[in-house]
Amino acid sequence: MTVRFRCCCAAALTLPLLLSGCYFTTRKLPRPKPPLVVHTAAPEELVAQLNKRWAALDSLNATVEIQASVLKSKEGVANDYTSIRGIILMLKPEMLRVYGRVPVIGTRAFDMVSDGKNFTLWIPSKNIAYKGGNSIKKKSANAFENLRPGFFLDALVVRGLDEDDEYMVTAETDTAEDTARKHLYSVPEYKLTIMRRKAGSLLLTPERVVTFHRDDLLPYQQDSYDAEGNLETQVFYSNYQDFGAEKYPSKVEIRRPMDDLGVVLTVDKVTENPQNPPLTSGEFELKITEGTKIQLLE
Repeated sequence: MTVRFRCCCAAALTLPLLLSGCYFTTRKLPRPKPPLVVHTAAPEELVAQLNKRWAALDSLNATVEIQASVLKSKEGVANDYTSIRGIILMLKPEMLRVYGRVPVIGTRAFDMVSDGKNFTLWIPSKNIAYKGGNSIKKKSANAFENLRPGFFLDALVVRGLDEDDEYMVTAETDTAEDTARKHLYSVPEYKLTIMRRKAGSLLLTPERVVTFHRDDLLPYQQDSYDAEGNLETQVFYSNYQDFGAEKYPSKVEIRRPMDDLGVVLTVDKVTENPQNPPLTSGEFELKITEGTKIQLLE
């Protein structure tokens, strides 16, 4: 008797038992606890919410703790780097600056600036500065050299949609475990998939997928894809807190699956559209020490 024939026989014998209502026992399954409130929003409302939030943001000053890890998946190990204090500055339309300080000593560990098209990353302790375009043309074996400034901006703020973006929304329910209280709970979600049509084609390629929890309609995950449709970056937002008039996640976990790289940001302070003093273009000028070696990245 072949495997296929045996499977057919099993199905033929099982169906009458199910239909007759005989020969079964009842087991209790864990019942996930639903949230107290589940909001409903139309797809257009979710998009309008992102666009409004992004349009209201002109500049940003955030103080964070940065902890990076290089994951060696095939070997089953991870190298965790010492966490450092960092500052993230953003000024629209596309200016960004991120710098970190060495623990205890307080000297600058790295400093990176970008005008939206090109960036410079300076590491004083190694007397080297990397320069390149914001988009990667050739990947480096060094995972950190594949990071670009937008990596940090997307960690704090979910951008609005461009005019030529197309989108769709699906409603799903995830199940999570509360290990402390030892019970399951259900997480109703909206998934906003943002796509762009390939030039001269009917093909839609994914750009981002933003997941909203329906208890508060805030973004809790953002998956970004490269031009070939490969998952490039995952960002997980949690522990939202009030920073001034707006809510920001106090913990952000970033994963780069193709680079085996992870970064966790613990957000201490966020000032949106600071006015005293306001951010100016001068904040995004990086002065490198004379004699620093310059390495160009493709």
